[in-house]
Amino acid sequence: MICEKCNKREATIHLTEIINGKKRELHLCEECANKEKSINFNMDFDMPFSMKDILSSIIDMGISNDFYKVEEFVCSECKESYTRFKEIGRLGCYKCYDAFKEQLIPVIKRIQGSTEHIGKVPKKIGGSLRIKNEIKRLKNELNKAVEREEFEKAAQIRDKIRELEKQI
Repeated sequence: MICEKCNKREATIHLTEIINGKKRELHLCEECANKEKSINFNMDFDMPFSMKDILSSIIDMGISNDFYKVEEFVCSECKESYTRFKEIGRLGCYKCYDAFKEQLIPVIKRIQGSTEHIGKVPKKIGGSLRIKNEIKRLKNELNKAVEREEFEKAAQIRDKIRELEKQI
């Protein structure tokens, strides 16, 4: 979307103002937003904001810090520590994923919503792939239903899986 003021740069600021039930939307680039006098709040675009800042703010969310005081986790390959990862927001090497797996899984799950990459598939092309992903999801759901001893639900899920498997 292009800035509504200069019609030159990409609009990165999207404001919605509702006054007396009337909605007004404004889409501006950073430069025009800084010049806009009708905006009555301070915006500091020079504030450093990086992936490191995001990660460090949520890495230990809801986790007791006593856990990390007990043992310092260090990668056997690059000798980087988990504490260093929290400071810089980057892993040292590919083996760090294994070395810090227990600490990284909850972080990845909070950020991504899942620890498994699914990706996106175009509707026209990925019919069978989408069905396979649905079968995989249903199998996980089936296992959970069996663990909870919800056998009727498990039977329904099993039947859905069989129907999908016929489509492949």
